[in-house]
Amino acid sequence: MGEKRTTLVELYRINASVGDPHRSLYGAFIVMNRAVLWDMDGTLVDSAEYHWQAWRDTMSREGFPITYEQFRATFGQRNDSILRQWLGEKATSELIQRIGDAKEALYRQHVRQQGISTLPGALEWIHLLHGQGWLQAIASAAPRANIETIVDVLHASECFEAIVSAEDVHRGKPDPEVFLMAATKVGVAPEHCIVVEDAQHGVEAARAAGMKSIGVSQNCKLLPADVVVRSLEFLDANVFDTLLRNG
Repeated sequence: MGEKRTTLVELYRINASVGDPHRSLYGAFIVMNRAVLWDMDGTLVDSAEYHWQAWRDTMSREGFPITYEQFRATFGQRNDSILRQWLGEKATSELIQRIGDAKEALYRQHVRQQGISTLPGALEWIHLLHGQGWLQAIASAAPRANIETIVDVLHASECFEAIVSAEDVHRGKPDPEVFLMAATKVGVAPEHCIVVEDAQHGVEAARAAGMKSIGVSQNCKLLPADVVVRSLEFLDANVFDTLLRNG
């Protein structure tokens, strides 16, 4: 594992400092017809604690206190789905909208004021793939304002050609809608896309979309992805090329 991590770091430094002067126009054209579609929460960034604090405080103010176990059981789902589970018969459209908006505003406040950490290897891979000409998009159940805040705080906006958020889709993962829309936005066929995910529903959505997938399993949970690692920093340096070549 250590050798693979060193390879990634070396490649990132080379691309960041001098680029790749030997890439042919033909090679660049081939790469430009490939894309990496990233989940965000739990894959790119370690955002769980901010989400928990925002949900806990917002729900308490509204008179619907929740437990950490309730939060963990729904983490990564769309807000409307989460709140229907928590509120039951009291879940009107107006209440869902009000609570969801308040929670997300508080979440973004935490991110802006305290910053946010990327998961190991994530930012290096984003910049490395960008330097190699891969198209990239974020395909997440998060609201667009959250995604834009994260990308802005990470100073990574130039690396992404598209964002697909909760507002853009009608069905959450494991439905493939979010990934198929992301592929359409970057103009790449599904079979030339690779999804990076940390959740089973996300991996299942990638498979349903006809895409290869890389699963990030920090707690060693089983994921039905084509490649599974505990951390992105341990990915082989050629894994993205290899996945499409063997597809």
